Amino acid sequence: MTKARLFRLSVVLGSIFMILLIIVYWDNVGTAHFYLHTTFSRPHGVLPTVAKDGGQDSMSDVDEFLEKLLSSDLKRDVGLGQKTEPPAPHASVRPVAGNLEENVRGYDWSTRDAGAILDQEQLQAERRRTLRELCANSSFAFPTKERSFDDIPNYELNHLIVDDRHGVIYCYVPKVACTNWKRVMIVLSESLMDQGVPYADPLDIPREHVHNTSTHFTFNKFWRRYGKFSRHLMKIKLKKYTKFLFVRDPFVRLISAFRSKFELENEEFYRRFAVPMLKLYSNHTSLPTSVSDAFEAGLRVSFSDFIQYLLDPRTEKLAPFNEHWRQVYRLCHPCQIEYDFVGKLETLDEDAAHLLQLLKVEHLLRFPPSYRNRTASSWEDDWFAKIPLAWRRQLYKLYEADFVLFGYPKPESLLEN
Repeated sequence: MTKARLFRLSVVLGSIFMILLIIVYWDNVGTAHFYLHTTFSRPHGVLPTVAKDGGQDSMSDVDEFLEKLLSSDLKRDVGLGQKTEPPAPHASVRPVAGNLEENVRGYDWSTRDAGAILDQEQLQAERRRTLRELCANSSFAFPTKERSFDDIPNYELNHLIVDDRHGVIYCYVPKVACTNWKRVMIVLSESLMDQGVPYADPLDIPREHVHNTSTHFTFNKFWRRYGKFSRHLMKIKLKKYTKFLFVRDPFVRLISAFRSKFELENEEFYRRFAVPMLKLYSNHTSLPTSVSDAFEAGLRVSFSDFIQYLLDPRTEKLAPFNEHWRQVYRLCHPCQIEYDFVGKLETLDEDAAHLLQLLKVEHLLRFPPSYRNRTASSWEDDWFAKIPLAWRRQLYKLYEADFVLFGYPKPESLLEN
């Protein structure tokens, strides 16, 4: 009897020891470097809905243990992370554009009118409330809305970038300033070095490194590091960390994606998307193998071809939408993840400045300036002028959830005769 008790005790102690090792080290990015520099994360916030299963009770003790351990580390590390004399802001320099898109569009270095800054706290409260109410509204339905966080496949969590040093999670949405926000996350997390020194200026980071998936630590990589504890660690970080995303008018985002990927020479997008579109919707049978030859011959995807591709039911039977035109609710799961900050491209400068202040990192960096030639909502009428009314209405239904969730008005002028 004594031997059996000793054996059970040793198993329990061994399990606790292994959990301690996992949590304390976190593969060199965990609680040892956990500085929560935010004033508005909720230590007792509501966790995303978790699907109940037979093993949930058996894991409750583990969850409680992890929670207590993280909470004790937070109290210790927040004090350690504060600096009495923050360094002076790092001055950004105007970069030499090494990418075609950045070279064509350039940056807007004009100053902003300080008097135009909105009441950010009230604005953020309204945006978060809109999301909560719509996600709880049973009469408002869209695909994947009702699933729990545990139901989200691992590969669909690849847009959630984690910075353990500052307790930040960013869900990036392509064509919504994500290049520069990824640069900010690289600077904060120190995940990329230049001659052995972490980058301090976001604009110094080459674009090709920014979009390299190996540069960022995302939720979909947790399984390889943490195994069966990965979902529990995700949920703890979602509860403790500051979570943010930036969105944009859905139709304007589509126009921006089209301009970026099909009006500029892009070899990858020409072969993967333009060639099939030209064959299916423009009746071309023989096409050049390179995008430069196609452009020289005047063979380009039209905006009408692009809209047909999005509406074609065959498109997603072959593969999910590319991230540049995939709906935001499919990229960032706003009904499964309770975001602390919802920024908009339409108010990017004000939102970015406010977010960096809330994260208490404004002394470390400044957000890069906007592009001069950014796609504007005023362009919608011109771009959709040749798109049949029936297609426009179908397209709105396809992106309706993004319009409604993030407070964008229905484009009535495009949807009526």
